[in-house]
Amino acid sequence: MGPALLIPVLAVFVLATLGLHLASTFIVLRRLRRAPPPLPGTLPRVSLLRPLCGLDPFDAETLGTTFALDYPNYELIFCVASPDDPVADLARRLIAAHPERGAQLLVGDDPASGNPKLNNLIKGWNAASGEYVLMTDSNVLLPPDYIEQMLGLWLPGTGLVTSPAAGQRAEGLWGALECGFLNGYQARWQLAADELGIGFAQGKNMLWRRDFLAAAGGPAVLGRDLAEDVAATKLVRGAGLRVRLAQHPFPQPIGRRKFAQVWARQLRWARVRRAGFVGLFALEILTGAVAPAAAALALVALGALNPWGFVAGFVAWYGLEWALSRVAGWPAGHRDVVGWVLRDLLLPALWCCAWAGRGFVWRGTAMTETRPEKS
Repeated sequence: MGPALLIPVLAVFVLATLGLHLASTFIVLRRLRRAPPPLPGTLPRVSLLRPLCGLDPFDAETLGTTFALDYPNYELIFCVASPDDPVADLARRLIAAHPERGAQLLVGDDPASGNPKLNNLIKGWNAASGEYVLMTDSNVLLPPDYIEQMLGLWLPGTGLVTSPAAGQRAEGLWGALECGFLNGYQARWQLAADELGIGFAQGKNMLWRRDFLAAAGGPAVLGRDLAEDVAATKLVRGAGLRVRLAQHPFPQPIGRRKFAQVWARQLRWARVRRAGFVGLFALEILTGAVAPAAAALALVALGALNPWGFVAGFVAWYGLEWALSRVAGWPAGHRDVVGWVLRDLLLPALWCCAWAGRGFVWRGTAMTETRPEKS
């Protein structure tokens, strides 16, 4: 293709990707400013299940928020697979400190699937008495109106209410990198997709009607795919219902990270997306700033774009993410901007590595596309 044809193709690509970045940002900005939906007149009983595994630095804080919810009609059930897990002692201390909540800690493992988190949750599911069951990971900070926010989105035609995490309180560059993946990239795309009516499940927060999931086979049915996120999305859409996302992602404290931890986690999620929605994942190579930046640099080399035009586009791209992060309350300091640039540089490598493998090891369990097995 000669320069006469290449230049307009590159120019259209740069403008299209920048326009998509702009549109997704403004869609999410509008969403974040919208008033929350009202609660139903009668508040149903909600069973809140929190699976526990291993003791993390913020567990005392994140699990402690479970006892401070304002919702008047919920039960609290912690689930741990092993009685020797150190997080079990923390859960017992928290339960003893809040006897008014009547919380339970259930211990044991039900190997009904290849997914260890689901196996851990099954005993809590069996003990739950609520009309709705809310499964919430242990590393999420719950605001007092957490259940109200989730339940308020249970509109007609809903099969699942879910939410991604918003990274907060990062320490060091690698912690900022983790927040960059969680916030301005993953949360932005997920919230924008939900605004378009194509929400995807996120395993960190999942609110189910008990009768719907029970009729489908209970939590074990979510182990049919590489991750419960994918299985939940397929289950709900297969029933002709919609996955809806919380208006604001709920915070997850990040703390200090090592680069290897961030890479392993992002590669795991990338392989989950590739296994579950291969067509959409194939397009991810075009997300982030690398592809449009490369096209813009080619235009500069061909003399079709002033170098200052490239600089202006670079500033506009990350300026939009900065504005979104400020409105959303996400980290947006100088170190965070460096993390965003590094994230975008890593996205093509993650995309390629996701195609190169078919599984991962998660909490000591080998997860594969065909049949998850214990390692």
